[in-house]
Amino acid sequence: ILTSSLMESLLYLLVSAFLPLELRLLGQQNVMSQKQEARSLVILSYFPGAYVLQVKATDADDPTYGNSARVVYSILQGQPYFSIDPKTGVIRTALPNMDREVKEQYQVLIQAKDMGGQLGGLAGTTIVNITLTDVNDNPPRFPKSIFHLKVPESSPIGSAIGRIRAVDPDFGQNAEIEYNIVPGDGGNLFDIVTDEDTQEGVIKLKKPLDFETKKAYTFKVEASNLHLDHRFHSAGPFKDTATVKISVLDVDEPPVFSKPLYTMEVYEDTPVGTIIGAVTAQDLDVGSSAVRYFIDWKSDGDSYFTIDGNEGTIATNELLDRESTAQYNFSIIASKVSNPLLTSKVNILINVLDVNEFPPEISVPYEAAVCENAKPGQIIQIVSAADRDLSPAGQQFSFRLSPEAAIKPNFTVRDFRNNTAGIETRRNGYSRRQQELYFLPVVIEDSSYPVQSSTNTMTIRVCRCDSDGTILSCNVEAIFLPVGLSTGALIAILLCIVILLAIVVLYVALRRQKKKDTLMTSKEDIRDNVIHYDDEGGGEEDTQAFDIGALRNPKVIEENKIRRDIKPDSLCLPRQRPPMEDNTDIRDFIHQRLQENDVDPTAPPYDSLATYAYEGSGSVAESLSSIDSLTTEADQDYDYLTDWGPRFKVLADMFGEEESYNPDKVT
Repeated sequence: ILTSSLMESLLYLLVSAFLPLELRLLGQQNVMSQKQEARSLVILSYFPGAYVLQVKATDADDPTYGNSARVVYSILQGQPYFSIDPKTGVIRTALPNMDREVKEQYQVLIQAKDMGGQLGGLAGTTIVNITLTDVNDNPPRFPKSIFHLKVPESSPIGSAIGRIRAVDPDFGQNAEIEYNIVPGDGGNLFDIVTDEDTQEGVIKLKKPLDFETKKAYTFKVEASNLHLDHRFHSAGPFKDTATVKISVLDVDEPPVFSKPLYTMEVYEDTPVGTIIGAVTAQDLDVGSSAVRYFIDWKSDGDSYFTIDGNEGTIATNELLDRESTAQYNFSIIASKVSNPLLTSKVNILINVLDVNEFPPEISVPYEAAVCENAKPGQIIQIVSAADRDLSPAGQQFSFRLSPEAAIKPNFTVRDFRNNTAGIETRRNGYSRRQQELYFLPVVIEDSSYPVQSSTNTMTIRVCRCDSDGTILSCNVEAIFLPVGLSTGALIAILLCIVILLAIVVLYVALRRQKKKDTLMTSKEDIRDNVIHYDDEGGGEEDTQAFDIGALRNPKVIEENKIRRDIKPDSLCLPRQRPPMEDNTDIRDFIHQRLQENDVDPTAPPYDSLATYAYEGSGSVAESLSSIDSLTTEADQDYDYLTDWGPRFKVLADMFGEEESYNPDKVT
């Protein structure tokens, strides 16, 4: 049976061998030296006598002459680990327990001697350096059986909480170690990985720790080689096990809520101040502290709800409307009185429950159509309802006719029991000439408490259809027209009627305008004879700038005639006017006409307009020109303004002050 030391005999030979031999041929040859280089070899030894290296020496003597050139090899230094064949120079292992971990480097001194090794023969020596290479013949071993670690409970997940190490005397990849936690106490909370540089096992945290829940953990860790050599399986298991004990250290922590999420319900229109629920948080540390509650200001719940800072009860702060907001989501923060910086947060979800306050209504305004040739029992329209209180999936609606429409109805309502209903005909045919539109009152009722209902009026239009029930026309004008009259022909007829009406209106307007012009251009009334001129005169005394005779109408002195601008009274006879000469002064003519109008009770008001074309000296109106006006404001007398009453008091004071102002008295 080979031992592990012997099985490790993978030999690495670093050799520079020089074999000088001094040879003499019968004492007559000179001394000669010959050098031979030995190559390095890697030998794997499974048992004693494993081949390592062969050395060879040459002798210049004549090999046919006696024993002068017969060389014999021997080991002067390196025993008992190696041996050499005296004839061939082959070096072999001599011991089975050669272990690299015990001794790695060997130096072997080899001698080559001629004359068959007899006394008097010449010899040469060389040194062979042999290095044993490593094989995985040693399992990893923990230096101690128990490792103690201390971890704060606030350590974050994934952090390294400690290191352990197993020792493997092998070298290189044969010393690579893999660590594993044996299933047990700490398998769910901890993990271990290998540090490739130091071959240490790094223990990491997989889940948070809680000192108040568990203060210590104990588990086992197994260390094994990654690269195993099957030749050494019989030497035993290449792994080792150690125990790890972890103590959890207490840390001052924030309060802990009893639930990760709180869900509450409240009816809409609940009175302000009504308590709808409560939250609870505790300080689980040793020597627990009191807890204070408040609503997170970043959420939208602070305006609709309030919380008691000591008890944690939540109450309404405003009237809630489910139709406006059906759900509220906000956060509540709990802090320790002893350390307000330690806080925790929890989400609050409040659902607003509906109170039945709105009646159901028809979802969209329907305008149904029924054929004139409809049969009883036909469904002409499907209607549905909507309720602002809840979605249709959460309500059950019922449909029926209103009581006043249920008497001899032309139509009825069939409830399908799925929140829809159908409008059903009850008559055998309908006539558009008799009635084009029908108004059907439909009552819709919900199933909540208290029950809400509404009456919705549907419009049903009678239309002309073919034998298959396809609607051909629902237009109003189609009722009174023959079946063969098209829409284009109807438009042409209407257009002709409009043109004829326009011609008649235009003709009447022209006739009226012509009659009006005849009356207005009559020359028998002097009031309508207005003379326009563009010459500018020199005032009221200037009679040369225009012909004053143009203002005189010789035909006025004719016999009195009936006036044309008004309808004469049949009971009143026309007054006789005294004849006037052709050259009567215009002033006398004006006075005469003025007197006639003053005493004429039949004249309309607009005939009272009289034109006064004469002014100046000798006229009742005197001069209207500003030529003879006063030249200074001092000549004006404004005392009469004070007699006009309080409404002109401010104006009277203004002109009174200017009148009393004397610049000679100003110093």
